[in-house]
Amino acid sequence: MLSQPSNAAFKALGDETRREILKMLRNGARTSGEIAEQFNSSWPTISRHLAILRDAGLVITERQGQEIYYELNSSVFQDLVQHLMTWVHPAPRDRAKGPLRKRSSRPQEG
Repeated sequence: MLSQPSNAAFKALGDETRREILKMLRNGARTSGEIAEQFNSSWPTISRHLAILRDAGLVITERQGQEIYYELNSSVFQDLVQHLMTWVHPAPRDRAKGPLRKRSSRPQEG
């Protein structure tokens, strides 16, 4: 069974800077310093963004000496995509309830 994505993952994806960080990590792991160099924000701001991504499970970290490497957590993204796909392809409706009525965006003439 699929694990349910956390609200924290959706919230983390709501910020443009965090989405840019995730795009950077598509090409492989980067140190926090390499990530911070790409932004005009202060180090504490980038550090906070990285912590939110880590806490949401979207990135994993590995310490190597003085450096902390950040890398995408692809299993969480797979869960997110599969969860979103259930919105596009919902489970079959119970036929006993009947079809949903389509609502028209135009007012009914009468």
